Amino acid sequence: MQVSKWGNSLAIRLPAAVVEELKLKAGDEINVRVAGADNFVVEREPTREELIARIRKMGRPLPPGFKFDRQEANAR
Repeated sequence: MQVSKWGNSLAIRLPAAVVEELKLKAGDEINVRVAGADNFVVEREPTREELIARIRKMGRPLPPGFKFDRQEANAR
């Protein structure tokens, strides 16, 4: 991969193998973190639906009026 200038930031292009493995598409959120002196990890950010499915899979009911989105929950 090559580091490129993008506005005031630096950018990299993800190889097709990484995109396919993580099932990424344009607009998806990802996390990139340092995993050592010369390494980093790219992880796909779970979608709202995936996170809610994980909560439901734990077998505990969601409270009445549960709002997963902080902005939605705090909307007035």
